[in-house]
Amino acid sequence: MAITTELETMPPTLRPAGLATLLLGAALAPIDLFIVNVALPTINADLHASTAALEWVVAGYGIAFALLLVVGGRLGDAFGRRRLFSTGLAAFTLTSLICGLAPNVTVLVLARIAQGSAAALIVPQVLSIIQATTSGEHRSRTLGYYGATAGLAMVIGQLLGGVLVSADIAGSGWRPIFLVNVPLGVLGWALARRTLPETSSDHPLGVDRRGTALLGVTLLTLLIPLLEGRALGWPAWCWVLLGLFPFAAAAFVAVERRMEADGGVPLLPMSVLRLPSMRRGLSIGATFFTGFGGFMFVYALTLQDGLHLDPFSSGLALTPLALGFLVTSLASSRLVARIGHRVVVLGSAVQLLGLLVLIITVLAAWPRLDVLDLVPGTLVAGLGQGLTGPTIFRVVLSRVPSESAGVGSGVLTTTQQTCLALGVAVLGTLFTTLSAGGDVEYALVLVTGVQAVTVAGIVVAANFLPDPRA
Repeated sequence: MAITTELETMPPTLRPAGLATLLLGAALAPIDLFIVNVALPTINADLHASTAALEWVVAGYGIAFALLLVVGGRLGDAFGRRRLFSTGLAAFTLTSLICGLAPNVTVLVLARIAQGSAAALIVPQVLSIIQATTSGEHRSRTLGYYGATAGLAMVIGQLLGGVLVSADIAGSGWRPIFLVNVPLGVLGWALARRTLPETSSDHPLGVDRRGTALLGVTLLTLLIPLLEGRALGWPAWCWVLLGLFPFAAAAFVAVERRMEADGGVPLLPMSVLRLPSMRRGLSIGATFFTGFGGFMFVYALTLQDGLHLDPFSSGLALTPLALGFLVTSLASSRLVARIGHRVVVLGSAVQLLGLLVLIITVLAAWPRLDVLDLVPGTLVAGLGQGLTGPTIFRVVLSRVPSESAGVGSGVLTTTQQTCLALGVAVLGTLFTTLSAGGDVEYALVLVTGVQAVTVAGIVVAANFLPDPRA
C-alpha cells in the first residue's frame, strides 16, 4: 500500500515522444510569426495590401499572442495543460486554414489575430509541462532544447516560406505558407493525446480580467501608432495614443501591485518579477527579441525590394544564419554547464561581430550585393544568436519554482512576443521611412547599426546575469 501511495504521488515524467510533441507545438508558433516575411511582396501583389496592412499581418499575430499568453498559462493550470495544448492546436489548425483561404487582406489580418490567440493557448503549456515533469539536469537540458527550437523556428519560418512561395503550388502563391500547418496541426493534436502526461496546478490561479484589459490597452496604444503612423502621415490621434501609452503602462503596474498586495492573483505578479533571474534576464531578453524581430522583418524586405530576389533566393540567403543558429543552439547547453551566464556575453559578442561584418559588406558591395556576399555576416550573426537566445530562456526560468511554472513561462513568452512585434513596428517603420526614397542601402545600414548598438549593450549587461547553474 505504501508503495502504491508513493507511486500515485510521484510527478509524471516527460518521455522523449512527449518532448518531441511539445517541441512540434513550440515550433509552430514562431514559425508562423516569421514565415510570412518572405511572402509579404507576394501577398501585396495578390491582395493589394498597403505597407501598414502588411505590418499588421506580422504584428497582429504577435500582439494577440503576447496579450493572451499568460491567460493561456492560467487556463492550462486550471483545466489541464495537455487539454489546453490539444485545444490550442485544433484552433491553430483551423485558423491556419482560414488564413490560407483568405480572399482579402482584411480577412487575412483578422485570421492572423485569431491564429495568434490560438498559439497563446499552445506555448504556455509547453513550458509549464516541462517545468512540471522534469527536474535538475533533465530540466536544464530540456529547456535548452526548447530555447533552440523556439529560436531556430523563427529562422526556419522564413526559409520554409521562401520555398513554398517560390514553388507556387498549383498557382496558389503565398497560401501554402499557412495551409502547411493543417497536416502538422492534426499530427500534433493526435500525438498530444497519446504522448503527453496530463498535469495541472493544485492551486490554479484565476484570470485577471482588469490586468488583461489594461495590458491590451498598453500594447495597442504603443503599437497601433507605430504600425499605422507613417502610412497615414502621422495624424493627431497617433500622437494622442502614444501620449496615453505611459499612463496605460503605469495604470497596469499599479493595478497589478494592488491586486497582489490584496491577496489577489494578478496577470503579471510583481513578486515573480523581483526574482533576479526574471528581472535581469527579461530586460536583456526584451532587447534581444526586439532587435531579432526587427532584423528579420527588415532583412526580408531588403532581399526582395532592395536586391529584387525571388522568395526562394530570399529564403536561401537566410540559410547560413539558420545553420549557424542550429549549431550553437544545440551546443549552448554544454557551454552553460561550463561557463554559465557568460554564454550570453559570448553569444552577443559574436552576434555583434556578424552585424558589423554585414554593415561593412553592404557598404562595400552595394548595389552589386549578392547572396554569397551576405554569407559571412549572416553566418556569424546566427552563431551568436544561437548562443544568446536559448541561454536567455534558461537564465529567466532557472529560479522559478515549479508551482509558479505557468506564471513564469507566461511572463517570459509574453515579453518575447511583445518585443518581437515591437521590433517589427519600430525597426520596420524606421526602415520603410528611410527607404521610401529608394535608398535601401542607407536604411539597411542604419537599422543594422541601431541593432549593433543594442547588442553591444547586451554584451556589457549580460555580465551581471545570475548563474543558471546555481
